[in-house]
Order: sequence, then C-alpha cells, then structure tokens
Amino acid sequence: MPTLRIASAQFSVEADIAQNRDQILQLIRDAADGGARVVHFCETALSGYGGFEVPDTRALDWALLHDATAAICEAAHNTRTWVLLGSTHRLSGEHLPHNSVYVINDQGQVVDRYDKRFCTGTAGGDPTLDHQQYTPGDRACVFELDGVTCGVGICYDYRFPELYRDLKRRGVQLLFQSFHNARRDYQTYRRKNIWRELVPAVMMTHAATNHFWVSAVNSTTRYSLWGSFFVQPDGRVTGKLPVHKTGVLISELNTESEIWDASAPWRNTALEGTLHSGTLVDDPRSKDRNCF
Repeated sequence: MPTLRIASAQFSVEADIAQNRDQILQLIRDAADGGARVVHFCETALSGYGGFEVPDTRALDWALLHDATAAICEAAHNTRTWVLLGSTHRLSGEHLPHNSVYVINDQGQVVDRYDKRFCTGTAGGDPTLDHQQYTPGDRACVFELDGVTCGVGICYDYRFPELYRDLKRRGVQLLFQSFHNARRDYQTYRRKNIWRELVPAVMMTHAATNHFWVSAVNSTTRYSLWGSFFVQPDGRVTGKLPVHKTGVLISELNTESEIWDASAPWRNTALEGTLHSGTLVDDPRSKDRNCF
C-alpha cells in the first residue's frame, strides 16, 4: 500500500478558543504542505481543558466553539486532509460535556467521535479532576483511513491496557492518542510524579505488545512534561518534538513494512484466553507445586 503520512501537531493550548483555532488552522496548513494525509491534535486542543485553561466547562462559549469547529472542518476540506481534533462536546440539559476527539475526514465531515472513557476520579473533591468537568464515554472509536484501521485514545485511558487489547481485537493498526499533560503548576507533584518517563514508556509498550503504530500528541503549555512523539509497532520511537515548542512531526506508516513482532506467535490465542504457549503436559511433577 502507499505510505500514509501522519502529522502529530503540538502547540500551547490556552483559554482563548479563537487563538487555539488559529493555531490549529496554521498547523493544518503546515502539515498539508508537508504532505500529511492526517493531522492529529492533543486533548481539548480547541476548547481548552476543563479545570485548567477552562475553569468550568459549563461556562464555555458554545457558539464560538461551534463556529471554530466548522472553520477547522472547512480547512480539512480545503487541504484534503483528515483531522483528529481534541475538543469538548456539549451534551443536553444539565449533563456535563464529553472530553472528545472528533474524526474529521478530508471532505470536512465529522465521521466519528471518541469520548474519553476513563476520566480521572474525584478523590478529595479536587475541582480540576475530570469528573467535576466531564461525562465519560462508553465506546471505542475505530475507523478506516486509506485502508488503515485506526483507533483513538485520550490521556488517562493509557493507564488501562484492556482498552488497547480491545482495539487490537478490532484490528487497529494505527492509534491516535491525545494527551494534555500540561497542568498549570506541577510544584506539588514533581517529587512523586513520573509522567515524563512513564507516558512514553507505556505508549511504547502498548505499541509493541499490540503491534500497532502510535501517534502520541501533547500540549506545549508551560508545564508540559514531554513532547509529542511517534512509535512504530516494535515499540521504537521514530520521531519526537521538543517540549514547549509549537511544531509538526511528520511520520510515515506502511502496513507492508517488515517490523518484528515478538508477540505474534501467541497473541491471538492469548486474546482468546489461552494464557500460555506450546503444549501442556499431564505430569505429576508439573502439578506438584511443593516439590523440587
């Protein structure tokens, strides 16, 4: 198959929807000029993150957000690129919105949406935690892009490997994971926080154990801990953007490339519940756990 060019785009997400929109539109143009087929943005890239840039998601300017989203859809159509857009999706009545990634095709149409399933908890009543701002989603998002089966994840989802095994069962070959590891102030977290090391390591592991490509995109806001990166199916990071710098990382994917898959001999049987390799034997010395 032809090479699929993916743009992982990062910038500093702010409270100003119009400013975020303009950054996104420019990065779409930059990615298209670089030959990208799809442009991937971070969590809540357009709306800002509830509890951080946005003090309360219920106070968002929904009309402005709607018009900004429409402008991005138009840009996708004009540049003939797909866009994975992090934003906030309004629900009805008093229900809190979803933390979402819109899947926008190259005709400028929203063809699917992923809603973050694992929102962070409410321990201690911290108003910056997700459940004070968002309603969790309840389904996977899998779609086809030029013959490549794609899936979507958002930030804290990465802590739950069950989601990625499910995506593998659904045939996902390319994962778009949108993060917002950019709290306003990490001063009280820095001594115990290992996200700078943990996030890349976990995403590399998800890529290698499930043998799919991963685009992992973060905000570049002041307290960002790591830059956006791309991982191939053996877990190797093929490119990374610097922290705190706006930019686009162009990566290439070819499903026919020969990339070592260490789990291949037994993954399918493991997914079906056979959690061992080879042939078992009926042997009393195998069954006796107290002998040597």
